[in-house]
Amino acid sequence: MLQIKKALQGILALLLVISAYSFALPEDQDQPIYVSADHATMNEITGIAVYTGDVEIRQGTMILQGSRVEMHRDAQGSISRIIATGSPAQFQQQASPNQPLTRAYGLRMDYRVPTQTVTITEQARVTQGADEFTGERIVYDMDKSVVDAFRSESQGGQRVQMVIQPKANP
Repeated sequence: MLQIKKALQGILALLLVISAYSFALPEDQDQPIYVSADHATMNEITGIAVYTGDVEIRQGTMILQGSRVEMHRDAQGSISRIIATGSPAQFQQQASPNQPLTRAYGLRMDYRVPTQTVTITEQARVTQGADEFTGERIVYDMDKSVVDAFRSESQGGQRVQMVIQPKANP
């Protein structure tokens, strides 16, 4: 019974941490997007821009970094998908003024804007403060505040791991 209670407490703590990931500072979405890279190629017909060489994209508290970033636009010209790769690619954003930065790392990140899902693959890791969540693949649904983490499918591959720090007593 004690083990079940501890497991439920751990799951509750994880859900509290994860729920903070679903919101960014409200003013972030109203900020301009700044892109810095060594090289950029934009194809107006396909709506795909490819940035390479120490790419950094900033919008408010959101920072995305990678060695290569593809930005896809839909028929209306809105950004519909962002794919970042790196060693690792990195993402950070502040959920709210009183929360620490949320950071994500992985060799590949695929952000689907219309569905508000981010898939982090290959050495995927998400941190907030001292709490950490790792797996071979992490899929985060921002609208539903749901995180699915998956182990590697290879024999003896990476398993899902969580580190949840105890909260200080008031």
